[in-house]
Amino acid sequence: MQGDLKATVEAKKDERSSELQPKWWGETLGLYVHVPFCATACDFCAFYQVTGDRAGIKAYLRGVKREVERLAAGRRLDTCFFGGGTPGLLMAGDLAQLCETVTATFGVAPAEWTVEMAPSTVKADKLAALKERGVTRISMGVQSFDDTLLDKLGRQHSRKQIFKAYDLIQAAEFESVNLDLMFALPGQDAAQSEADIREAASLEPDHLSTYCLTFEEDTALYARLSKGKVKRDSDLEAKLYESCWETLAELGYAQYEVSNYARPGMRCAHNLNTWKMDQWIGLGPSAASQFGGRRFSNVPDLDRWLAGLERERPERVDCSETTRELLREDALIFGLRMNEGVSVERLRERFGISLSEEQESVLRRLENEGKLVRDGASIRVTNAGRLVVDAIGSELMGLG
Repeated sequence: MQGDLKATVEAKKDERSSELQPKWWGETLGLYVHVPFCATACDFCAFYQVTGDRAGIKAYLRGVKREVERLAAGRRLDTCFFGGGTPGLLMAGDLAQLCETVTATFGVAPAEWTVEMAPSTVKADKLAALKERGVTRISMGVQSFDDTLLDKLGRQHSRKQIFKAYDLIQAAEFESVNLDLMFALPGQDAAQSEADIREAASLEPDHLSTYCLTFEEDTALYARLSKGKVKRDSDLEAKLYESCWETLAELGYAQYEVSNYARPGMRCAHNLNTWKMDQWIGLGPSAASQFGGRRFSNVPDLDRWLAGLERERPERVDCSETTRELLREDALIFGLRMNEGVSVERLRERFGISLSEEQESVLRRLENEGKLVRDGASIRVTNAGRLVVDAIGSELMGLG
């Protein structure tokens, strides 16, 4: 009886997503589909992943269909992003089925539709299946063009495979291509980092993402750090950040967020939706949602996620109600990561409340320290602030 009651409560909550929603929840909707399958785990990766077999992949595809129909049938979808894991590990027919689940649920393909692919998984038939079904954007995880550094990261591709995969993507004529790079890799110096950036730009993608290597707990890289086998150099990291900004600006890529650069008109709409605290639905084990006035994550376990869907009682973790204050706080924190900054006036219009005195106090101090500037009602970080933007976010957290 208790289980039936819980199922009813969950269903009622999900039904709220189709009701008239307040403006401050956000007006655009993104869909994130977590494809958890990987051939092997990269040394730096802390995302939920499993080794896939045919039975598991088929069950996963059925689960995604069940989950999206429950949550989002009848909604308008603005953007979609397949991430992982390794979405490209799926066969062409599997990718086609996953895409058709999206279009069948929402009626049309989203205006921007991104699929992540590792160079070793890029094949012509997979690209054709994606393009035919409306995918507009491929994001390829290059990380580095240096085979020695790739090996230190535990990546399963080579420099040669990067160029072969990129040629296939270009031949398929997607509307947009992003390349992911990482810097501050074990053993990497400033010259190697700049060489990677210039090599990526020479391929002329319209979007580049560059990330400083982070040491996440429960990864092979973190274990090596704990044992002193690799070391972090904060001064070098800061130097590489600044070099990356300068080099990509020189090469015609405008920075629009701490780690993201684009040619004119080619910013990633899906990520912008997230940073501006609009709504998104996450499908698959471990995927997170901010939707219908709630935040929740699916349990990071393929079998438990599937079992919950079968019982009509999705197993979720980190469930909470969203409030004006919480969303305004996060819109401020994530907005400061973007080069355009934050309009305090637009925050007030959307949420109907002003920044708290505690938030204002921190912002005034950061302005005096030269880490941000205020131009009328707009706030944005300086280069000095951009180097410590995570710390700024931590300071503002909980002050809403």
